[in-house]
Amino acid sequence: MLSLPRRLRLVLAAPLLISPLVLVGPSALAQGAGNAATKPATNEDVFLYRGMGSSYLCNARAAGVEFPKAVGIAAATYVQILNGRHGGQVASAGDKKLTNEQLFAGAEFQIITGALQFCPKEVPADVKAKVEEALKKQKAGN
Repeated sequence: MLSLPRRLRLVLAAPLLISPLVLVGPSALAQGAGNAATKPATNEDVFLYRGMGSSYLCNARAAGVEFPKAVGIAAATYVQILNGRHGGQVASAGDKKLTNEQLFAGAEFQIITGALQFCPKEVPADVKAKVEEALKKQKAGN
């Protein structure tokens, strides 16, 4: 059996993981964009998008992509899906449409917290410290 290094396997597998999104994504996004009664993203939707973004971040980092670039691409994709399928609305935020800035900040935070769960070694120490501090503040506020 041919044994490839882990990073090479991840790089070679990445197109296979992304291809379903490329094939399904545009039609799904078009359906959401053309539907006047677009439904806000449910908690389950957000959990799915978070997992996908975190997975992308972990795989990109394992393949040697710089952290800011990897998290930026993952977050931009997350925001595109929320805008295309859900009109920028998230059920937990009520009936208002969130701005791209709000969506992007939320996407980055969710993706990074997911990456800390799935591939903590791929998240830089300074980013990890900032996220942990934000989570402490969030807990103190609740």
